[in-house]
Amino acid sequence: MSFAIALSGLNAAGSELSVTSNNIANVGTHGFKGSRAEFADVYSVNSFSTSKTAIGSGVLLSQVRQQFNQGSLEYTDNGLDLAINGSGFFMTSTGRDTLDPAYTRAGSFGVDANGYVVNSQGQFLQVFPVDADDGTVISTSFSSAGSLQVPDSFGAPSATNEVTLGVNLPSGAPDLPIANFDPLDTSTFTQTTSTTVYDSLGNPHTLQAYFIKTDSANNTWETRTFLDGNQLTPQATEDLAFNASGILTTPADGLVHYSPETLTNGANPLSLTLNYLSPNGTDTTQFSSPFSIASLTQNGAGTGRLNGLEVTEDGTVQGNYTNGESRALGKLVIADFPNAEGLRQVGNTMWRETVSSGQVLVGEAGTGRFGSIQASALETSNVELTSQLVKLITAQRNFQANAKSIETSSTVTQTIINI
Repeated sequence: MSFAIALSGLNAAGSELSVTSNNIANVGTHGFKGSRAEFADVYSVNSFSTSKTAIGSGVLLSQVRQQFNQGSLEYTDNGLDLAINGSGFFMTSTGRDTLDPAYTRAGSFGVDANGYVVNSQGQFLQVFPVDADDGTVISTSFSSAGSLQVPDSFGAPSATNEVTLGVNLPSGAPDLPIANFDPLDTSTFTQTTSTTVYDSLGNPHTLQAYFIKTDSANNTWETRTFLDGNQLTPQATEDLAFNASGILTTPADGLVHYSPETLTNGANPLSLTLNYLSPNGTDTTQFSSPFSIASLTQNGAGTGRLNGLEVTEDGTVQGNYTNGESRALGKLVIADFPNAEGLRQVGNTMWRETVSSGQVLVGEAGTGRFGSIQASALETSNVELTSQLVKLITAQRNFQANAKSIETSSTVTQTIINI
């Protein structure tokens, strides 16, 4: 009997060595959760046994319990490195269009060839659908979750039809003869500025506006406007006039309309209006201060190309595009369980739901029981290396002690045999 008891002790010590060694091996694994070996004593008794004289039958491994305490955050330069600060798991799926959920705390994600956000195993990150404009979640049900895809482009092109300028033209500038105006000779105009406008196909064009002081006595300026080097034809006068206080009086509505400019790239003719009265109050003026641009905007847009991703604290994934547009692409699904320790480990720092874990609960980051999202960060292993090394020594001592019990039992047995 003593041999069996000591053998159970050897097995228990070996199990603790294995669990501790696994923890130590994964001390650098992002999202890893350490485990501890839990043991129970064994008694072989029945209803007629006397408990006062019962001798134990050894030890057995009752459970390897996972420890889900928070690991430290390690900050990175990758915007798709994500960490959960608090409770919860990222939900992924092995299928792109079918939900086969697995859960992880390791938030190292990237974009695959089709624009889907995936982890290193190619599993698809799951998000709730949102309104693209304001990021409002449409549904937070488990069945509404879908794979996050990042469109490489966004927005249909829209042609520019109005450019708003708010500039100050220096009142002390000398008069220049308009007959001498030459856009290639800076001495023939007072100031110039430019902006990019778009045609109906989304192609960019350069709009250049020139300002020439022609009549100081009447505070009058003439303008000339060019599109890709071709002078535009005004539908009426291009003159700008100011009163004695430097306020624009001509044109009264601040608008200068130009005839449609025919393009050679297949786009519709471009009809432009320059608005010198900015809606935000930065109107065109003539003051003594130097030439300055208070506002310069246009209302067209090309097709935007993705130039950045941003993940907010509440889990909203936002794509930023080169046309100045921003689009909410989804909101991260955060999952949690009544008993996270009951989850089944499947490797690659992934877990799956079991009966012991209870049914998955899903929701938005930062609400209720769910933790918030930290972008450009990864959660490190929660293994505390020093304590694991102490456990390793303890397990080694236990193994040696149980081996000594076997040796002692062998000596006693040999003595009995020799009688």
